[in-house]
Amino acid sequence: MHILLAEDEPELANWLCRALHQNGYQVDWVDDGRLVENSLRQVKYDALILDLGLPGMDGHTVLARLRRSDERLPVLILTAQDSVAERVSTLKGGADDFVAKPFSIDELEARLIALIRRSRGSEHPRMACGPLVYDPVTRHFSLSGQNLNLSKREHALLRALIQHPGEPLTKQEIHDRVFQDEIDALPEAVEVLVYRVRKRLEGSAVQVVTLRGIGYLLELH
Repeated sequence: MHILLAEDEPELANWLCRALHQNGYQVDWVDDGRLVENSLRQVKYDALILDLGLPGMDGHTVLARLRRSDERLPVLILTAQDSVAERVSTLKGGADDFVAKPFSIDELEARLIALIRRSRGSEHPRMACGPLVYDPVTRHFSLSGQNLNLSKREHALLRALIQHPGEPLTKQEIHDRVFQDEIDALPEAVEVLVYRVRKRLEGSAVQVVTLRGIGYLLELH
């Protein structure tokens, strides 16, 4: 899942980005409220984690502008002001949930999953391509009902592809998502990884297809 984080405390933001990435999320970070709307125009996010005390444009104003424009993206509010009045006013202003600082990553992730689940109108926000199913709650893949054992990189590649059904990802996009913490990884590593994932899916009704000059996508055959 792809999350936008709007938080102006670098230490907290970096910790959140690392923790969520380790749990299988892709996170983009902005540190100014004025950057939120532009980010939402460029990328289709699954949720927004919004700090109320942002510079440039505070979180209350960001939220109000989003809801006035009929932007229905799930919004999880972060704030240091843990009061009933603050919670009520924020929720009435269009927020979907509320987490007070300090908080645990487990609590934040549980709330994220719940609000994304509600926004999709599903009790269990699974993603699937034919017999291949990804459960973001357990972070496990299954193929034809059987657990699919994958390496960390194979898991990251399949997760990126299944999150964008029918939409090809370029080699660079895959490289950035799978190898983002490995600055020495060469672009050719993507081809090797795609080959390995194809072997994992061999014999099933789903495959990784190469669109020459464009990228890769999951497809049934």
